[in-house]
Amino acid sequence: MASTALLQSFFSTLNSPSHKGLESASLPCLPKSISLNQQSIGFARSQLQFKKNQKTHITNCAPNESHDAKTETPIELRFPAFPTVMDINQIREILPHRFPFLLVDRVIEYNPGVSAVAIKNVTINDNFFPGHFPERPIMPGVLMVEAMAQVGGLVMLQPEVGGSRENFFFAGIDKVRFRKPVIAGDTLVMRMTLIKLQKRFGIAKMEGKAYVGCDLVCEGEFLMATGSE
Repeated sequence: MASTALLQSFFSTLNSPSHKGLESASLPCLPKSISLNQQSIGFARSQLQFKKNQKTHITNCAPNESHDAKTETPIELRFPAFPTVMDINQIREILPHRFPFLLVDRVIEYNPGVSAVAIKNVTINDNFFPGHFPERPIMPGVLMVEAMAQVGGLVMLQPEVGGSRENFFFAGIDKVRFRKPVIAGDTLVMRMTLIKLQKRFGIAKMEGKAYVGCDLVCEGEFLMATGSE
């Protein structure tokens, strides 16, 4: 018991402002059975420093009342709009289609002579919805294919490829698959890529994929026929 009391008294001096040079201090009142070397003194100091740092850490981690009410970005500001590479007026200058059969609203990416990505905003006001279907408006698959072919036309009817607006035809489709229905309110994002071009015969083969969000809804291979004026 006496040894314990002496140790407690000794450790209490470590936190005293007036204590200096404890390593060299003599301790005549300690019994010989208790040895306090430099290592034990350093350990005691480290324990006190750890407690002091722990107290400071806890104080710094206390909740800040000014940040209790978290501010979030409104949902209408989280998603950027699609970029515009070609607007509807530029599209009308290239494609011969008109209402109600122009099914491309905007081009958002274009690589001359290689590919194009465009969107079709599917709305309940589209003229095919009253009949397909009155109780469940679904965009007809054949119109998805037509819309993708029109995006292919935006690639083909460019100087880099040499297609003619007056003599351009949708010649065939192959390996077409419809993965998911497209409904009113969806934005159909279509990518058409030129994979083979035979200028001598005026034939082009393209690969098409259509998405709603991250979901693939339609894909297939397209055959285009071009001619000169």
